[in-house]
Amino acid sequence: MTILTRRWRQVADEEFRSIGLTDAMWRPLLNLQVLGEGICQKDLAASIGIEGPSLVRILDSLEENGLIRRLEDKKDRRAKRIALTNQGRATVERIRKILNPMVNRFLRKVEAEDYAHLERMVLLMESNLMEMQEAKS
Repeated sequence: MTILTRRWRQVADEEFRSIGLTDAMWRPLLNLQVLGEGICQKDLAASIGIEGPSLVRILDSLEENGLIRRLEDKKDRRAKRIALTNQGRATVERIRKILNPMVNRFLRKVEAEDYAHLERMVLLMESNLMEMQEAKS
């Protein structure tokens, strides 16, 4: 799975470079749209699988490029919430126009039954990992 993930990210990086985005940039933008605007930095970092300090540097770059804005959290002034700008939303649409055909090509020979089985397996393995983490807490 690690090799498959690495290869997928390499292919995706090549595609997104054409619109000036790196893996570190397009994934947070896409996740921000999927998870909903106004998500806190900590939750966005967790969804991408990186540590908070690493995300801060990425968000700095996205903000400098006019793709996101940081908002004060009304409940916790120390926390920041992230929202897409209009330019950020347009960039996510460009990301989706590249990503959707890529996913279709990636899965083109996978039968629906096989995909459903793989999805069940991945969810089961994820559940097992969560149980392992909870047992250590």
